[in-house]
Amino acid sequence: MGYEVRSMREALTGNSYPGRGIVVGKSADGTKAVYAYFIMGRSENSRNRIFVEEGENVTIYPYDESKVEDPSLIIYSPVKRVGDDLIVTNGDQTDTIEEFLKKGKCFRCALKTRCFEPDAPNYTPRISAILHLAGYSYEMSILKSADGKGEKCNRYTFDYEPVDGLGHFIHTYMQDGNPLPTFEGEPERVAIPDDAKAFAEEIWDSLDADNKISLVVCTVELATGAMERVVINKYKKA
Repeated sequence: MGYEVRSMREALTGNSYPGRGIVVGKSADGTKAVYAYFIMGRSENSRNRIFVEEGENVTIYPYDESKVEDPSLIIYSPVKRVGDDLIVTNGDQTDTIEEFLKKGKCFRCALKTRCFEPDAPNYTPRISAILHLAGYSYEMSILKSADGKGEKCNRYTFDYEPVDGLGHFIHTYMQDGNPLPTFEGEPERVAIPDDAKAFAEEIWDSLDADNKISLVVCTVELATGAMERVVINKYKKA
């Protein structure tokens, strides 16, 4: 893979459907932990969503409750905080990780109990990250079908020592397709700026206009714990 670092604009431009994506890293000035999470959708059911901030957590709710067809894989909390840990995921495994952490167990142990989503024929990967804010480090994970048949699961975990200005980007799909091709390889190396709003604008503007739904970008000052969070929803409640 080498040491190439791309901007998020470079990583996203020309890819109409990377699906859901997580970025975690450290600001260029070395003072802040950073995460980003975005969702996309091709169907009316998956597009009918907004991010709602609830304290330090973020939850996905239907934009129009009357149009909800199947809430099981689209309504969940992508961001939760447990002590000095921030969890970011693309599904209800957020709750599994939260439960394990509260019992003194680890991120990897929690994900050992889960597998990819049961949405044949895509078998969408579960992607997850955890930011350990005390003595900052972070981990990322992907749970994916081993055989394309949904019978076996491969679980990959990546453990990072942060580098100033560097982030890692993992997403559910390589590109659009039918079935959707699962993400391959290590999380991509991407550049992390200092400013949360600028980073949010860069990501949002680079996502496919038809398929993008919602985005959250958050920075946490490592010295003080001060948090800045930017949420962008395609659809806005009146």
